[in-house]
Amino acid sequence: MIGDKKENIEFIEEKIERKEQKFGSIKDLLDGSLIANDFVLKQLPYIVFLVILAFIYIANRYHAEKVVRASIELTKEINDLRAEAITTSSELMFNSKQSEVAKLVESKGLGLIESVEPPKKIIIEK
Repeated sequence: MIGDKKENIEFIEEKIERKEQKFGSIKDLLDGSLIANDFVLKQLPYIVFLVILAFIYIANRYHAEKVVRASIELTKEINDLRAEAITTSSELMFNSKQSEVAKLVESKGLGLIESVEPPKKIIIEK
């Protein structure tokens, strides 16, 4: 019989040896072999440090933009308040003129009359 003789057949897997590359391909990244590479594992603390720096950089940029927006808003508010102060000051100066005060007293009917005599200086001798 043909089947009496047992032949040992060994399956030999051919290992495809790759040349050592510093940087892997996209396939290596997707199947995870790039991350398990000794070179990458040795550089892991440095990679983590760079990621932390990137997060700090992004957070700093957001904070700076927030500060700039607040500064612009406060500048606009200062300009509005300055214009309001100038307007109020000019209205006060206009309303405190002697002729305007006389008109206001007359319109309110307070019964006060404007003095026609100039003020007198009081001198006290010791």
